[in-house]
Amino acid sequence: MFTRTSIVSAVFFLIAVAAAVWLYSQMPARVPVQWDRLSHVSHTVPRFWGAASPALMILVLGVLTHLLPLILPRLFNNALFAQVYDIVMLASQGGMLAAGLSVLLVDAGYPLPLPTITMLAVGVLLMVLGNYLGRLRKNFFIGFRTPWTLAGDAVWERTHRLGGWLFMLAGLTMVIGALIGAPAWLVPAGIVAAALIPCVYSFWTYRRLDKVG
Repeated sequence: MFTRTSIVSAVFFLIAVAAAVWLYSQMPARVPVQWDRLSHVSHTVPRFWGAASPALMILVLGVLTHLLPLILPRLFNNALFAQVYDIVMLASQGGMLAAGLSVLLVDAGYPLPLPTITMLAVGVLLMVLGNYLGRLRKNFFIGFRTPWTLAGDAVWERTHRLGGWLFMLAGLTMVIGALIGAPAWLVPAGIVAAALIPCVYSFWTYRRLDKVG
């Protein structure tokens, strides 16, 4: 049975496939996929794999999006969790599509500001994810799954409320940074901070609640 989420995933995949077919002949025989800190190409792959990579990554994530509710139906009986799950997974696919299309266009010779586009795409994705993190129910595959958040609902809820705000702040910082020409290291720095701080906070909250409870 097809759902709106699976249909949107299929549309994302078809867009990536269409872009790969359109740009394939314009791409070099070896496509760069890795750069060093001085922006020099350090690794390349054959053109076919370079062109197909965005579509394949979206396909894998789309299949996973559709498969998990079938494997874990009890968890998805909660309508709110199912809605948040769909939005988070589709937002991830959308961000992957935007980044993948940008890379394909650059590989085909179009002069796009790839660092700026990447920063914008990641920033918007983090803001979307942050808006919904606080609504996630405890589970084993989405969210801050530390030993302390999985040990109790209170730690999970408080950690994800903080994580939601930090994701939105990091995303907004990246969007503004992209518009004013901030350095590219802002992306990994923002992601690490938004992901690491809630993990540390979950430990602190667990210890605090354990002492009073």
